Amino acid sequence: MATSGRGRGERGLYQRVKTAGKRKESSTRWLERHLNDPYVRRSKIDGYRSRAAYKLLEIDEKHKLLKPGIRIVDLGAAPGGWCQIAADVTGSTDENPLVVGIDYLDVEPIPGVVLLKKDFLDDDAPQALMEALGGHKADLVLSDMAAPTTGHRKTDHLRTTHLFEVAAEFARENLVTGGNFLSKVFRGGTENELLRQLKQDYHSVVHVKPPASRQESPELYVLAKGFRGRNDNEPMT
Repeated sequence: MATSGRGRGERGLYQRVKTAGKRKESSTRWLERHLNDPYVRRSKIDGYRSRAAYKLLEIDEKHKLLKPGIRIVDLGAAPGGWCQIAADVTGSTDENPLVVGIDYLDVEPIPGVVLLKKDFLDDDAPQALMEALGGHKADLVLSDMAAPTTGHRKTDHLRTTHLFEVAAEFARENLVTGGNFLSKVFRGGTENELLRQLKQDYHSVVHVKPPASRQESPELYVLAKGFRGRNDNEPMT
């Protein structure tokens, strides 16, 4: 599957967007870039909910996270691209769901995926997720969560770092031994103490930036592989 670059039939199709009405020039530039993004065009052809699907595909191509039959929790699932891929690879079905996603935004139904409309920061969210997974621990926890940006760099950094911390703690509590954790962060968003904890909990911890992640974007992904386990790390009953 081609996931980058313009196809031969796409030459000359660059779309320019005129600034109209009250739309800011910066918004016009964003819209123009979005409309001409090859990943956006490819996602429409391939039937994925968003261009973000290719980030997971590219990470998985290199690191082999997705496998048939594993159980996956997707934190911040909207609009559902990662869940689509996870359900397809794992073989998740409505009768035997292996993928659970959560988001406070509406997500259109996805075959084989249990979707919870709920804020992951709610106190009862972790329990709701694991109940939806049938009372089993997860083999893989994914998080593409990012706090809505305020334009204040330090504030945005702190809010997104907090989401990463909460996601990491959820993974620590709910992964099987040997499980994996993949989470979005911003550059500078993984403080030394956080990385130290992850390196204690997992056999390997690396930063990855897939090609589908725009170069100008501050986002990175932390991939922690091989959870060392906890004493209570057996499937819940």
